[in-house]
Amino acid sequence: MAVSRNYVVRAALVLVLITTVAQGQLWAESWPRRNVRFIVPLGPGSGVDIGARLFAERLASQWGRPVVVENRPGGDAIVAITAFTSAHDDHTLLVAPVATFTAHPFLHDAVPYDQRDLVPIARISETIVAVSVPSSLNIGSVKDLVEFARAQPGKLNWTTATGFTDFLFAGFLLSQGMRMAKVPYRDPVQAVNDLAEDRIQVYMPAFAIVRPQVQAGKVKVLAVTNDQRARVLPDVPTVVEAGYPELAFDGLVGLFGPREMSTEVRDRIAADIRTVAGDPAVDAQLTTTGQIVSPGSSAEFAVSIQQQRASVAAVARIFGNKPVQ
Repeated sequence: MAVSRNYVVRAALVLVLITTVAQGQLWAESWPRRNVRFIVPLGPGSGVDIGARLFAERLASQWGRPVVVENRPGGDAIVAITAFTSAHDDHTLLVAPVATFTAHPFLHDAVPYDQRDLVPIARISETIVAVSVPSSLNIGSVKDLVEFARAQPGKLNWTTATGFTDFLFAGFLLSQGMRMAKVPYRDPVQAVNDLAEDRIQVYMPAFAIVRPQVQAGKVKVLAVTNDQRARVLPDVPTVVEAGYPELAFDGLVGLFGPREMSTEVRDRIAADIRTVAGDPAVDAQLTTTGQIVSPGSSAEFAVSIQQQRASVAAVARIFGNKPVQ
């Protein structure tokens, strides 16, 4: 019986597909083939840095290759993101808060990278973001802060750690009729010392950054922006509980790869991230520094990013801003 031409073509296509999938799986199984680099847009001591180093150590043991953490603070995270996107290397990855880049289209006329080059691999954690003030101010709540700032228009200073938190706090000031001056920092980790000495009066970073000064009694956390209280700060309310839902924000942190990275390799890395995150010792260490272990697939992470982009756009509408790219 003669074999139809269509049957032969279909069989050939199936064979190509099977071969391609097999090659992708073999490629994923052989990855990494050399040292891996994690680029972090914040300095040493930040919650993201602590988490990146903890995961890097565990993943290096799994992968049998060194995983080097490289801090690239500055430029509203553009320095780190550009270093990552320009590498075009599936062994150079970005570990970053989603908040570092979601507001860029509203804050900059142009940036030297394409957000499509930030391909989600896996969600890692949620950072506890702390609304913090100097203890010397004797302010006990966000409501007290609002009243204190309204009584001294233009005389107080503030800063935050990422682009979106900048946007968020600026919107909060506008909604509450407060006037405060923003102080920019190349490395937001350094702002905590100025906060402790009352040179800035409000700082909204990851709790890990202010934690040493909180323990020293020089900084007070008024509220956390997350939707749930932090286990490490059980007596500190959320901003929603404090009556200021416009400050609500979850500090999503995850791992990004380049467009050139295959789906199979991304899936392999995401599975390894989940394995590390399932270690009780990792959970305990991250909890201590004010983070919530929250591993998720690339698809789940992508959805979370889109949700935050929608939140950024909603805040931008307060200022009448539109995306510039």
